Amino acid sequence: MAFGWVRRFAAILANKAGLDAAGVRRRFDGLLASLRRHGHFEGVLAAACAHFEKATRSYRPHLFACYDVAGLPRTNNDLEQFFGSYRYHERRCSGRKVASPGTVVRGSVRLIAAAATRARAVEPADLAPADLAAWRALRASLERRRAARTLGRRFRRDPDSYLRSLENALINPALLP
Repeated sequence: MAFGWVRRFAAILANKAGLDAAGVRRRFDGLLASLRRHGHFEGVLAAACAHFEKATRSYRPHLFACYDVAGLPRTNNDLEQFFGSYRYHERRCSGRKVASPGTVVRGSVRLIAAAATRARAVEPADLAPADLAAWRALRASLERRRAARTLGRRFRRDPDSYLRSLENALINPALLP
């Protein structure tokens, strides 16, 4: 009985009808309401059903975005494959055995750029920022993250020298009145 419900939810999320996000959400919500009304389970199945409802509430705000955005990975496996492909190509381009540490700092930008170039060829007009203020804010955010990583690396490399330079900057006589 419980596997029947799971298969019905999976069929809705597979979206063979090609509905948009609102249509899939309506069908999903209808089946979820039906499960609440008619799905009376005992013991372990009751706990599993409660967990399913809790997880659905948690993921619901972003669960249906993949039906409106073309090329957005639909499942965790698709998303992992996307990240794995990015790491593979980065290793091939850089000659490194592992992904670049810069992916942590600039990954939000690099991954979007990788996805965009996969979808179609990039034209020169695409490189100009549409919203200059948002572009500057993004650049400032990336620079702050890079600076924080640089300071951490300097501290790990030579903690005594790093702390001494901080003390000198703090007690600099040129700054005293």
